[in-house]
Amino acid sequence: MGDDHLLYVEQSGNPDGEPVVALHGGPGGGSSPLLRRLFDPRRYRIVVFDQRGAGRSRPYASTEHNTLPDLVADLERIREHLMIPRWQVVLGGSWGVTLALAYALDFPSRVASLVLRGVFLCRQEDIDWLYTDRGAARFYPDLWARLLEALPPGEGDLVTRYHRALPGPDGERLAREWTLWEARLSSLNPPPEINVDHNARAMAQLETHYFVNGGFLARPILPRVGALNCPVEIVHGRYDMVCPPEQAWLLHQALPDSRLTWVPAAGHSSAEPAIAEALVTAVRRLGRRG
Repeated sequence: MGDDHLLYVEQSGNPDGEPVVALHGGPGGGSSPLLRRLFDPRRYRIVVFDQRGAGRSRPYASTEHNTLPDLVADLERIREHLMIPRWQVVLGGSWGVTLALAYALDFPSRVASLVLRGVFLCRQEDIDWLYTDRGAARFYPDLWARLLEALPPGEGDLVTRYHRALPGPDGERLAREWTLWEARLSSLNPPPEINVDHNARAMAQLETHYFVNGGFLARPILPRVGALNCPVEIVHGRYDMVCPPEQAWLLHQALPDSRLTWVPAAGHSSAEPAIAEALVTAVRRLGRRG
């Protein structure tokens, strides 16, 4: 992709089918088989990729030349390389929502429809919800205390301190603590033991890199989305502790052709069965619209 980045891209499903692309969260989360399973492989040509520094893309966890405009440009390069006239569906979850909306605003003619799960608008208040004592910390004070206690003494807010400490000798341990905080909040009933070793360094380094820079957004997304005229399906867990439901509501109000599906008794993760089922239904509904 240039800038010394090599992206992992995979295709599955029907080679002659309608092209769709799924965008993972994080930043740094990497793709998973679950993303392609949200689409009917008989109907769709399914494209999934790992964003810069994430998953199987290389160099792993690199923050060099890694900004939101870079990720938007990568998605457009993938479309051109695969000779896809336009995406029938762009599906994004969490940070993938930010990327999907940014891409659709920059390349509206290349997006026929959007499916957005666990809406993250990347406003400062959305970052503060997760990484200050004024948001999720009030619901999980014990886990918040662990996240704070893991850090060595220093000045600045939590995101800045983690960003500063991660390259140091204790970086691997700190990356696990950073990633466990979000992982434990993602599901209403998380398993007692969560292993984040496969993606902790990328999640921690890329999230702190993006969040200390405001997501590299030149302008806020929400005031601009009214310009989009494609159909949009929004799926959001009613008890999402990572991305509070207000974000989904505000996005729905701002989009002229959107449907918001609240998923009761569900949190943030697309691995929760009710969330996955709602996403499959959303894709099917868009398919019926043609």
